[in-house]
Amino acid sequence: MNRPLLDPDLLKAMVAVVDCGGFTAAAARLHSTQSTVSQKIRRLEDLVGHRLLDRSGREILPTDAGQALLGHARHLLALNDQILDVMAGATVGVTVRLGVPEDFVASRTTQLMADFSRRHPQLKLEITSGLCSGLIASYDRGELDLVLTKQRGHNRSAVASRPETLAWIDSARHPCFQTDPVPLVTFPPRGLYREDIIRALEAMGRNWRIAYTCSSLNGIQHAVAAGLGISLLPLRTVTPDHALLGPREGLPTVDDYEISLVHRPTADATVQALAQALAGMLDEEGHRTVHCGLS
Repeated sequence: MNRPLLDPDLLKAMVAVVDCGGFTAAAARLHSTQSTVSQKIRRLEDLVGHRLLDRSGREILPTDAGQALLGHARHLLALNDQILDVMAGATVGVTVRLGVPEDFVASRTTQLMADFSRRHPQLKLEITSGLCSGLIASYDRGELDLVLTKQRGHNRSAVASRPETLAWIDSARHPCFQTDPVPLVTFPPRGLYREDIIRALEAMGRNWRIAYTCSSLNGIQHAVAAGLGISLLPLRTVTPDHALLGPREGLPTVDDYEISLVHRPTADATVQALAQALAGMLDEEGHRTVHCGLS
């Protein structure tokens, strides 16, 4: 652990003296002086503890120790050149840690990420999906650079946002809204929309019970479709297996949620560029959702 490191400059002097057959020619090759080259050889001999050159004859030759060192010296110098060649053409990669809700881990978002990565070939994307509360907590701990989240009207300053259209849904094949008590399918406590569902049923004077809890959007969708209960989800996640509920059934419109993009003011240019790309996707999806909801 405490062994000295061999200076490549000293090794280069050793190789030059052997290849050139003397100090004068080696000094010319290295654009140095003869005395400087001699000093480097002495320093190298002190480091390795051996005499490396035989100066007794007309031609300077490596000793046995010098011959043993020579091959390793050439290898280390070649490796040094390889490293410099690699770094000369290297581009420093950028890692962006992005947090997205599960319902955005879909083909359109994945395609956007693929397109963005092709435009930024040195980019490494680290995607974390989950409940919005967990994503925001990770962002606040500094574990994420950019978060796509859902929140109630401007709870947190965002670089871009748009309204999130929500829909009350029941099973198309096995409707259960008229059941007493009304079975509910929800995210876990502190999950999105859970309290909105409960408040709405209580305001209607309806009895209710939590029939199914799941932290997965896919699980919520399938549970409602199977007839386990009603729920409140983004309109864009409604499938043909669901039946839409609303004012006709006495259910209120929930329109104070928004989808927001959050990153720090000091975020680098790549994070900001990805945020702009995601904001464009949100705008397109917003127009499409409104059109579908009205048609």
